[in-house]
Amino acid sequence: MAKVYLTGAGPGDIELLTVKAARIVKEADIIIYDRLANPKILDMAKENCELIYVGKQNGKHSVPQNEINEMIYQAALKHETVVRLKGGDPFVFGRGGEEAIYLYQRDIKFEIIPGITSAISVPAYAGIPVTHRGVTTSFRVVTGHESADKKISQIEWQSFLNNETLVFLMGFHNIELITTNLMKYGKSKDYPCAVISKGSTPDQKVVVSTLENIVEDSKGIPTPAIIVVGEVVKLREQLKWTY
Repeated sequence: MAKVYLTGAGPGDIELLTVKAARIVKEADIIIYDRLANPKILDMAKENCELIYVGKQNGKHSVPQNEINEMIYQAALKHETVVRLKGGDPFVFGRGGEEAIYLYQRDIKFEIIPGITSAISVPAYAGIPVTHRGVTTSFRVVTGHESADKKISQIEWQSFLNNETLVFLMGFHNIELITTNLMKYGKSKDYPCAVISKGSTPDQKVVVSTLENIVEDSKGIPTPAIIVVGEVVKLREQLKWTY
């Protein structure tokens, strides 16, 4: 009986791949993988494993999501062990739920293998904790990219007025919109924020600034990049441990 493993690859550092994910990658008959999955993970695959790239980046979708769903389904009709390898965690803006529902509706068995999400690991690699006693007791993970066909944003900007940490994923191309909205709805122009590029890899770069200046200060930084907004950014000075 075929089974699809919707597998999180973690944030980039291959040593953050889970033991379970590594095991199933080694057993896979076919791996359908994303752009953000560390390519070294594919070196773990067995010799006759089929590899299919379906990577996406802003404005350049290699394969539309509906076609990826069908591709996974078709792979399950031909192979016993199918791995859908996704950067970070499959259920944190990874569209893993959509893929799982597509398989469920077609009576294909699936399993979710969680991955370490960049929302917490990338700030950690930059020396920025998403929570810290006496600073903030909560954090929120927000999409920085909404579908172009949405006429009204689902992001509740007016709800970001407390001191919780905000982590925007997939949002660097919208950084000006994000910072403008945060200031529009009450955040101070001097509020601390950071952009972390290629987090947890040897190419990691970190820019620390304010809401008012981060757009200019981070100009030209390579993607993928996440945006962290909150007082916890100030702790990087003491907690920076790498890159």
